[in-house]
Order: sequence, then C-alpha cells, then structure tokens
Amino acid sequence: METPFVFGTLASGIEFTNRVYEIKRLKNNFLSGINTMIISPRRWGKSSLVRRAVKEIKESNALIKVVKIDLFNVRTKEDFYRLLAEQTLKATTSKIQEVLSLLKNHLKYWIPRISFSPDQIHEISLGLNWQEVSKNPDEILDLPQRIASTKGWKIIICIDEFQNIGFYRDAEGFQKQLRSHWQQHNDVSYCLFGSKRHMLMHVFTSPSMPFYKFGDVISLEKIDSECWNNFITSRFRATGKEIKPEQALWIAGLVENHPYYVQQLAQLCWFRCEGNMMPESIDQAFDSLVLQLSLLFQNLTESLSTTQVNYLRAIINEEIQLSSKDIIQRYHLGTSANVSRIKKALIDKEIIDILQGKAVFLDPLYKVWLKKYYFQS
Repeated sequence: METPFVFGTLASGIEFTNRVYEIKRLKNNFLSGINTMIISPRRWGKSSLVRRAVKEIKESNALIKVVKIDLFNVRTKEDFYRLLAEQTLKATTSKIQEVLSLLKNHLKYWIPRISFSPDQIHEISLGLNWQEVSKNPDEILDLPQRIASTKGWKIIICIDEFQNIGFYRDAEGFQKQLRSHWQQHNDVSYCLFGSKRHMLMHVFTSPSMPFYKFGDVISLEKIDSECWNNFITSRFRATGKEIKPEQALWIAGLVENHPYYVQQLAQLCWFRCEGNMMPESIDQAFDSLVLQLSLLFQNLTESLSTTQVNYLRAIINEEIQLSSKDIIQRYHLGTSANVSRIKKALIDKEIIDILQGKAVFLDPLYKVWLKKYYFQS
C-alpha cells in the first residue's frame, strides 16, 4: 500500500513540505553564483531541500549543470579528489570522446576506466598517481571551473556531509587549499551541507576557520505548525481519509515539529484511520512510535556516563542554571568544570545542542522516552 507520507528517504513532489522561502533563496544563490552553506540538525530536510531547488533550477535553465557529491564514506583527501573529478565528469559529459579529451587536457596524472551499460550510460572511475597529485592538486580543484568556462555553462557543486573533511589529515590546511581555489571560480558555485550541525557551525561561522564568510549561511528553522496542518490534512484528504485541523496540529506538536518524526507519526496515524481520525488513535500511534525506538534509546543511554545522564535529567526538568552550585549538587554533576565537559560531550554526540542559549534535545522522542520510561523506572 502506498502511503501519503515519506520519511527515511528524500522527500520530493507532493511529499515535500513547504520551505518556499528557503527554496527561493537557494535558487537565487545558484543563479547568482553565490556559495551557500546550509546548517540544521540532522533529519530536518537539508538534502530534500537541495534536491528540490536543484530540480527546479535545472528545469528552468539548460546551461546549469549540477554535480552531486556525498562525503559520507570519504575519509581521505585522495578519495575526495577522485570523487570530485569523477562526479564532475559524469555530470558534464555524455560522450566518450569528450571524457577522453577532458582527461587529456586537464587531468594528466589520472588514468580513466570507462565502461558502458546496455542503456549507454557511462560509468567513469579514475586511478591516479597520488604522489604527483598530492604535489599539485590544482588541476582537479579547478576542473569544474575549466569545464564551465569552456562550455559556457554555470556549474553548481553540491557536497553533502561536508563536515567529514574535518577528519582528514591536516584538515585545516586542506580547507585553506579548497577555499583558495573555490573563491576564484566565477562560473562555479558551491552548496555545502551535512548532518553534524555543531561541526558545520564551527567550520562556517568561526572567524579563525578558512570557510568563514565563504558565502550565504542558511540556518534552517523548523517548519511551522500551520504548514504542517495544511500538509497533513491535505495528504489525508487526497487518500479519502479525514483528519481535523486540531488533530493535525496535535501530531506536529507531539514531536515538536521535527520534520522526520512529523511524517513518521502522520503515517502511523494514517494507518490507524479507517475514515475519520479518532483522537485516541493519535495517542496510541505516538506511544507505539516511542516504544518502537526504545531499544535504540536504551543502547544510546547505556553508552553515556552517569553524570551525562544526570545532566539530561536536569534539562528535562527544565533547570536553567546548570552550572550553579545548587544544580551541580542536586544532580551530582561533579564540578562546574565537569559540567562544561559534559555539555561538550553531549553536543559532540549530537544528543543536545545549544539554541538561543538553552540546552535542548535534538531528538524530541528521546526526551519523551527518558522522561516517560527511563527516569520513571
């Protein structure tokens, strides 16, 4: 059975929700050649947003080419260079003669391996003389600009999981190298994003870092309740089912408007709806979702130290002055210096973040599980 809600995969078409302002801003940046950095917690829809903006921009302008790169499993500079070159060639060439010509003119240290499938879509992989490339990576970093300039195109390079370059050897030096080349590209713009908000914040907003003021920083906000209301009610209606606006708002509110969880909870409610949504079915669906994640949350909690768990309890109890003497003693947090270490560790683990000066859970259902099940046991 095809359901009207999508989670766990990229949302597109009618499954994509709102983000009208962000799409417009991103498309304007693409058309204007402005580099863009997108920052938000994981599962807030960054990849779906970029995909939607890219689709619309490509449909409206044939002279714009898009290179998509995912650094999820790319942990060395060598693999980064190879992937950048391979994906650039795949996105900008369709004939073997063009590939060979580009390699001959621009990538003299690389050995191409090209195969064709029955549908004539080429697959390109590149070997390299790493010692030579490491001495002079300019031809790889400048390849998109050279192709764009030669063809009269504009090229957009979209790099997901960009924070992974922080794990490379001499990471900051590598970032300086990228910045020194990319800031000179007039026909290529870069869209950089990833799933580690705190790492990207450091990379893009710290004055000491090479990518500081590299372009327009878009900090995604949660989709507001009224947009979710319209989306959920319309998706129910499109499948012959009815849900009241206040019920749709209740679904979004239960998961604090978290995009991934709104879609997931809405789907569970949709399954339970025979024709008209019953209020008790929403609560049942929510409880089942929290319990469904119990094993994951249990394993996560067991990986934390006692003081880290105590710190989370203080946040759930809405304590404000977490480093005050009274709070430290009440929750057995050790010392004020230890509180700072606890906070940093939990931020690094992507469990909490500091938003508007307040510690908050990045996963609203983990907070519910801790409060309802773990701390009550």
